Order: sequence, then structure tokens, then C-alpha cells
Amino acid sequence: MLLLWDGVCWVRQNAIVTQAPQDVGATDYDRLHLPLYAALLDAEEAGQRWEDAAAALMQIDVMAPSAEACWRSHLERARWIVGAGLRSAVEVFGRRA
Repeated sequence: MLLLWDGVCWVRQNAIVTQAPQDVGATDYDRLHLPLYAALLDAEEAGQRWEDAAAALMQIDVMAPSAEACWRSHLERARWIVGAGLRSAVEVFGRRA
């Protein structure tokens, strides 16, 4: 799958977990999914329906009972990364993998 983000294509090769991390600090999962987080925030800002964003960006079955919760947890994590979690993200993402 390709994600388009600021004109850059990103191939999603990392598995999407049902529930985004809820750690108090940024994680390697967050680092790997940062382009997804950005795309989710862009989709929300553009008014895209959650079903369309989840299907296109996360490639999840939106008819699955856990689909909306999965999408919502990733969107909330994206909001956290660019808000209260920014300091932690800069520290973790600045380290060499």
C-alpha cells in the first residue's frame, strides 16, 4: 500500500496493531508509523470519513467490529504525538534505530 504525504509516497510495510500504543512515551511503533499518523491527521483535517481513512490508509476491514476503535486509537495517538507527546517523540525519534 502507498500512502501519499506531502507529495511523498511511503510504502506501509509495518503491521497495524488493533490498539495503538498507550505508553506515556513515544515508542518504536510510533516511529515506524509516523507517516500513517500524519496521513490520519491530514484526512481528519480534510473531513474524510473514518471508514474511508481507515480503509485507504490502514487497509483494515471497516466492517470488522474493532475497526473504528483501531482507527480511533491511531488517530488519538497521532494527536498525542503532535501535542503532549512531542518532547518524547523528538527524543525517541532522534535516536538511531
